Amino acid sequence: MQPAINSHLPVLRSDTREPIGPAIHAFTVSTASRLRHRICGNSLKSGRFVLVDRRGYSQSGETMFGITAWLPTLRYAKAKSRSWLAPLVAMSLLHSLLAETPMQETAVEAMLRIPASRFQNRSPERLSIYLDRGIGPDDAAAIALYSNLALRAIRDRRRLAAAQLIQAGILPNPVVSYERDLVSGGNTAGTRDGYTFSAGWEFSALIPFLPKQTAARRNFQSVDLDVAWQEWQIAVNARAAVYRVLGLDAQLGRAREATSGLEQSAEAMRKAVDAHEKTVLDLSAVESAAQDSRATMLGLEQEFEKQRLGLNKILGAAPGIKIALRAGLTLPARLEPPDQRELISDLESRRLDLLGLQRGYESQDATVRAAILAQFPKMSVAFSKATDTTNVQTTGFNIAVDVPIFDRNQGNIAAERATRQRLRDEYNQRVFEAGFDIAVAIADIRSLNRQIAAAEEALPTLEKLVSSAQTAVEQRNADVLSYYTARSNLLQKRIQLIKLQEQLLEANTALEIASGRYLPTNRALQRK
Repeated sequence: MQPAINSHLPVLRSDTREPIGPAIHAFTVSTASRLRHRICGNSLKSGRFVLVDRRGYSQSGETMFGITAWLPTLRYAKAKSRSWLAPLVAMSLLHSLLAETPMQETAVEAMLRIPASRFQNRSPERLSIYLDRGIGPDDAAAIALYSNLALRAIRDRRRLAAAQLIQAGILPNPVVSYERDLVSGGNTAGTRDGYTFSAGWEFSALIPFLPKQTAARRNFQSVDLDVAWQEWQIAVNARAAVYRVLGLDAQLGRAREATSGLEQSAEAMRKAVDAHEKTVLDLSAVESAAQDSRATMLGLEQEFEKQRLGLNKILGAAPGIKIALRAGLTLPARLEPPDQRELISDLESRRLDLLGLQRGYESQDATVRAAILAQFPKMSVAFSKATDTTNVQTTGFNIAVDVPIFDRNQGNIAAERATRQRLRDEYNQRVFEAGFDIAVAIADIRSLNRQIAAAEEALPTLEKLVSSAQTAVEQRNADVLSYYTARSNLLQKRIQLIKLQEQLLEANTALEIASGRYLPTNRALQRK
């Protein structure tokens, strides 16, 4: 298992001032006074959201509230029985208050564990988002990280891991007992009330204490990285949602243009038939072509609306909001993927889910060690002070040892070892599959590059064929049906080209997810 790297992990925060400390990226969300977007149940107003550079992992929630916080109180307390009651009550109340104190909930909830360079260009410039001017792919990724509602439930896992980390640092409570013997009858001459006071603690809990803390700390880091993996996937999927909407918008534009032209031609053909200049066969040909084009257009409109709602969903916006894309966005005609060996060489130290599995394996390994140490017999020691009714005072101690004859924690050890092996096998499987996913994505990109080049080469030929057919029809050297067939083929080829470009971006997104690396596309899709 390779050790995880300490990456720069940013924090997303809303602030109207300049960021304090080094900043990786920042983006400003601006809306016109007439524009109000409902995101996360609140109106998204003008403001700056800064991704601040931060090393390591959040330490919030790792403070250990336990016996170590009030051992000095026990140490300096007097030995008299009555003097113990007040400190014990005070410590109990203090411990309860600490347990109910929120552990910087706002800070933990606002934490992002994903470096900005994983979904945006490496640039010292700020990323400014103006919703009234339209958004681009990187803008959508940044907005999704802030407003996607699914991420709230995912980030709650970090709270649970922080709570488990706190629990791992808590030692067993000491046991204090006090017994009073009241003289109530009989020969009471020269007698007095007796009492027995004892204080004990199970000190064998110290043996697996450090491995348990290590396991909880590694588990917290594993959950942290897994949350980052989920955040990055949502950011990449938000960019892919923009690609889909952009591609379908281009296809729909082509289909509407062709449908409008065919409908105008059908209307002109009807007038020509009424004037006995064209035949009914010519009218049937153009009407059939217009109907086919309209069916294609309606299908694209349905798919476009579906993808538009998908974009709204991943951005956390209401379905009725019309999110405009930035003007000037175009689909790339060719992408050059990085070398496959380069992507695979440092894959295990770059993909966040693999880093999380490494931390999870280390956590489980520490859990196995803690289970093995838990075989040690439970031992407790207690000190007692007593006096009987004849005023004979005694001071002693008691040692209790659990004899491990039947239960030697063998069941827990076997279960934890099996879990550790499962994590190892899952990690190896994930690395193996990642290598194949990278190879498949690169092969798809290269194949789509060739298909796009072939489609672009075929377009001039089809356009020339349509022009020649139109000239032939005008000169009455060809039938109308052949002309509209050629025109329909040209439309389908143009739509196919746009689909191939969209598939190219989808393959690039798949390569990003498989490699765990941000891969910039063409300049027209990068932020401005």
